[in-house]
Amino acid sequence: MTDVLFESPGNPVPPNHFAGYFTSFDGMKLRYAVFRSGSQVPSGTIVLLPGRNESIEKYFETIRDLNAMGLWVAAMDWRGQGGSPRLLKDSPRRGHIRRLRDYERDLDLFLEQIVLPDAKLPFFILGHSMGALIALKAAPRLANRIERMVLVSPFVGAAGLGIPNWLLKLLANAATLFGFGWIQFSRDTLLNRPFKDNTITSDPARFARNQAIAQTHPQLGLGPPTARWISVMIDAIEDVMTMDHLRKVEVPCLVIAPSNDQIVPYQRLEELSRKFRAGKLLTIPGSQHEVLQERDIFRQQALAAIDAFIPGSDADPGQYSSE
Repeated sequence: MTDVLFESPGNPVPPNHFAGYFTSFDGMKLRYAVFRSGSQVPSGTIVLLPGRNESIEKYFETIRDLNAMGLWVAAMDWRGQGGSPRLLKDSPRRGHIRRLRDYERDLDLFLEQIVLPDAKLPFFILGHSMGALIALKAAPRLANRIERMVLVSPFVGAAGLGIPNWLLKLLANAATLFGFGWIQFSRDTLLNRPFKDNTITSDPARFARNQAIAQTHPQLGLGPPTARWISVMIDAIEDVMTMDHLRKVEVPCLVIAPSNDQIVPYQRLEELSRKFRAGKLLTIPGSQHEVLQERDIFRQQALAAIDAFIPGSDADPGQYSSE
């Protein structure tokens, strides 16, 4: 264990890093870490943006892979999760947010305070799920700072909730309106979920490793999202999926779409690609939502595509898609 980052069984902290906390716009101390590659001439820096209920620790393996490609990695924990402060002090496992703009402002300050002065040019973004949605929302303002973005399973829709999205939005908005934005619509069972009941990865070893992180360091994890979080995310999804928003995105993007995603409907990822002038879709047949936590047969396709796309080579990431 370091002073800021946490080890767990099968998940040591990558070497050659520095970590700490930066101050966001409202005085919140948000956790970050920068991992240097061993390359004498780095290819640049990946800004790693995790999804909901993910911490820097969950990406130690992926960080090692990116370092091996000659890339530095700068990662942060979003407000309200991971090693950053919670927004509901008396309920630390409630996944909460007040407004999406808070995430965007945190990203801006992370780039200004940590990435620009301390990391290696050029800069790229690798976002997963909620992190990819935030990157997509902020993308029109990132053109002068970020060269390329990889959006893995971007959270542009939700599946398997048991009720239609319009009804979920209605309930979440009503709860927020009447001062109950902190309530949750499901029970907190994530810490003890067995592999057979999971809907995010088909890899039992990586699933067990990530469960060990949550069980060894429960302060890093969250339970279900609050009504307010759901309301904010649905509004953001509706915004980024419009042609008006997507035509403002000038940063070249690679959208990695797992075909067996049980969190984000694959059809929504296809719809995003059709509307998205700056985006290219890479389908990974058979993969579930957490591609970078998946079995090697799926995960290696994503890493190969990232390796081709991120440094700005002419390689076509589509060549890594299997039929």
